[in-house]
Amino acid sequence: QNLQQFVQYLQPPATCNANIMAMANDPIKIQHTKSGAQCTIYPFGAHLTSYQTGSGKELLFLSRDAKLDGSKAIRGGIPLCFPQFGQPDKNMPQHGFLRNNYWKEVAGTRLDDDEAAGISMELALKDVVNSRGGKWDTDTKLDAKCTYSVKINGDGFTTTIVMENLGEESWDFQVLLHNYFLVHSGAALDGEQCNVKGLDGYTVSDKVSGEEYVLGADPVTIPELIIDRVYTPPTDKMDLDLTIAVGPSNSLSLSASGEVDGTKVPVSGVVWNPHEEKAKAMGDFGDDQFVDMICVEPGLLSDMPLLEGGKKASFTQVVTCLSA
Repeated sequence: QNLQQFVQYLQPPATCNANIMAMANDPIKIQHTKSGAQCTIYPFGAHLTSYQTGSGKELLFLSRDAKLDGSKAIRGGIPLCFPQFGQPDKNMPQHGFLRNNYWKEVAGTRLDDDEAAGISMELALKDVVNSRGGKWDTDTKLDAKCTYSVKINGDGFTTTIVMENLGEESWDFQVLLHNYFLVHSGAALDGEQCNVKGLDGYTVSDKVSGEEYVLGADPVTIPELIIDRVYTPPTDKMDLDLTIAVGPSNSLSLSASGEVDGTKVPVSGVVWNPHEEKAKAMGDFGDDQFVDMICVEPGLLSDMPLLEGGKKASFTQVVTCLSA
């Protein structure tokens, strides 16, 4: 039996890219002893798939058909997107390489004290074997390391990603936290029960209709079709501060901020829901689960300075449950 397990360890899963070797993707469980809050993180993608408050309320959506074996990026939770969001560089896979590689736990970073519990994980470019391409292909002169920290307490969680330029050449980048939030009672299409407030004054780029406009005071809701919109802040706005209704008597707050070499940079937002047609087209997403989720995604997407050699950039979000 031990020999069989060793052989299985060496073989890539049948459904995965040939470059993805079968490594241990056992979930890491973090619990905050004082509050009872807990979360689950998978090494593949440093992927936070679950956070439950001290009272046991789940905040994150995970598709029932998500692949958790390291054969592809996990559908749901919080996928990490870097060094690009979407696919502006067609020579690089969509959303970059963070979500498709195994991360290592940073020794000595687990904590569980009165204020919070947490863990940090890291991924160096030299260990990136999947989703390379473009200027980040295997022959690149660029170098980078990303460190991702998750802290939880009784009513929410904080995630911080630090991107470090380990080389001499500067590079441009985008980074985004692709949050899938759970919408209770299947109410995602009910604009009274599921909406996003705090984006008024932002410039909207609608990836479905092609329209661009400035958002008024009305909250963002999911229309009767797929929603895929990027919200770029006005020139005087840096941090993102949102309130998200996620079902009857359920809401949460999301705040996000970013810095490049110590200088604050503007935070954009993305709202996405696949709706019925797109849900049916995704093999790792339940056909009917689009009513159970909304993606509200903070990101550093525009007006970003280059990250010079030896310098760091950081991006932090704080998510807090506002309902009991």
